[in-house]
Amino acid sequence: MSEYATDRSAPRRDPSSPAPSVLRTIADGRGWCITEYVCHAGPGDRAVEERHGSFTIAAVMEGRFRYRGERGTALLHPGALLLGNMGAAFECGHDHSHGDRCLAFHVDPDYFAELAASAGGEAGLRFKTAMLGASSTTLPWLARLHALLEQADALALGEATAELFALTIRTLSGHVSAPQRISAHDERRISRALHLLEDASSEAISLEQLAAVAGMSKYHFLRSFRRIVGLTPYQYLLGLRLRHAAVRLAVSSEPVSAVAFDTGFGDLSTFNERFRRHFGASPSHYRTLLRRPFRRGLYETRHLISN
Repeated sequence: MSEYATDRSAPRRDPSSPAPSVLRTIADGRGWCITEYVCHAGPGDRAVEERHGSFTIAAVMEGRFRYRGERGTALLHPGALLLGNMGAAFECGHDHSHGDRCLAFHVDPDYFAELAASAGGEAGLRFKTAMLGASSTTLPWLARLHALLEQADALALGEATAELFALTIRTLSGHVSAPQRISAHDERRISRALHLLEDASSEAISLEQLAAVAGMSKYHFLRSFRRIVGLTPYQYLLGLRLRHAAVRLAVSSEPVSAVAFDTGFGDLSTFNERFRRHFGASPSHYRTLLRRPFRRGLYETRHLISN
């Protein structure tokens, strides 16, 4: 078991709870570790204060939860990256939903400093924000992470860890985010809208539906959603559809047209254009690249994870 395995990027459930959370180490090496954390906590579970034992980037694969730490509060959602500084205290809670699954990348301070320097960061760099929201930057990585789960190559996983930290540091370079305060009321409302978007991502969803679920006027809902999530509802929904499509392309041999229509795109040409814009390759080319040996593919598709 890696020394980083105790560094949680989601809440630890109370030991008396009947459904304990599951933590497993996927791979580790000198100065780095990758863990998968599946949490079963819900609204009735007490949030426990914890502390990051390493610099951590945790990709939220499923579920939603509130993260509160030194850089404010963030509502983590599928597609987002949780950013944790070593030694920083934090707590997570599931006041409005049940469970989540995160894939967490951990590096020690010396390795983090080296990665920060190579990515153009400053000496003594620490993450200045708690979350990097779902975006065209994180989309390719989330699809790639699904493929990573099937790999057992320590070298490839180590390379991916370094790439993810460098990419995140470059993305946040010069970005200073003031600690964010999210009221429990707004968090609960936006969480309901996120749940609808996730459950019905392939269906037609209107702004009126989302605002009604959130119990807000359309204007207030749009402002609140963008402030908390970092994207507009449409941008977030588009990202969900593209991520689901990318995963289907990676793990199946279904025709591209079937993948497009099943994930909510009504027009194949529109799907192709949007997929290329977000992933840097056509759906067919993307599928071909992902099916090559991972180590070689990592370098050949670097543009897919740096756009």
